[in-house]
Amino acid sequence: MKISKLLGTLFCLLFVQNIALAQIKPTVKSYPKETPKSAAFIGNSFFYFNNGIISNLAPMVAEGMKGSPWRQSMITISGSGFDWHDVDSYFRPNAIGKYSFDAQNNVVINPAQKPLFDVSILMDCSQCPIHPQMKSVFTEYAKKHSDTVRRHGSVPVFFMSWAYKDKPDMTLPLADAYTSAGNDNGVLVIPVGLAFAKSIALKPDLELYAPDKRHPSAAGTYLSAATTYATLFNRSPVGLKYSAGLNPEMALFLQQVAYDTVKEYQKP
Repeated sequence: MKISKLLGTLFCLLFVQNIALAQIKPTVKSYPKETPKSAAFIGNSFFYFNNGIISNLAPMVAEGMKGSPWRQSMITISGSGFDWHDVDSYFRPNAIGKYSFDAQNNVVINPAQKPLFDVSILMDCSQCPIHPQMKSVFTEYAKKHSDTVRRHGSVPVFFMSWAYKDKPDMTLPLADAYTSAGNDNGVLVIPVGLAFAKSIALKPDLELYAPDKRHPSAAGTYLSAATTYATLFNRSPVGLKYSAGLNPEMALFLQQVAYDTVKEYQKP
């Protein structure tokens, strides 16, 4: 039993090392402007499962970036790819974020923001970047959306999604597709897919997936948010008290995986 456990540990370490060595390396390694104060997550159900990645990210930002304002929105379409989104329309005046509600449930018209979002985090459908019929669309719209976002004064960022639970061989092709698109368009990439692979290699019993083997579990969404936090703010999430209801020990493990993955991904 001890020998098999040791072999399993060695396999995991080699798997993680191979990911780090095989992947294309990013040329953009940090958020190119001052610390962002607002974000739009433009994508699909991978963002909105478990009450959304933003429900995990906001408490992390509030705790780790004390005093820094933070505003966020999700603009998602179930099953959507890059080409489903009319990104230009998301920046039109008097639309997204026009109003909110105060403590007395009164409608409050929010002041116009320019840019509407400091950062726009973009994700394609779960297999589109590597699908034979869709990868050219991914390449086309990675450029198109990056240009659109910049034209509105926002910063584009790509969200590298993860492999399906039963198809781990998707990990490196997805990583390379997103990294190549990031390099081609001068865009920072959040390496969530690599964080999933690292967590699975180190702690395979920690369930990152919903029963459909594609969408994230609560732990998967937490890992996504922690990796986003580490990438956008160039800070370690390790030690944050917010755990999204997860076991604190599990949350700490996922925080460490997120931070280590970002640093390994960005290392020359």
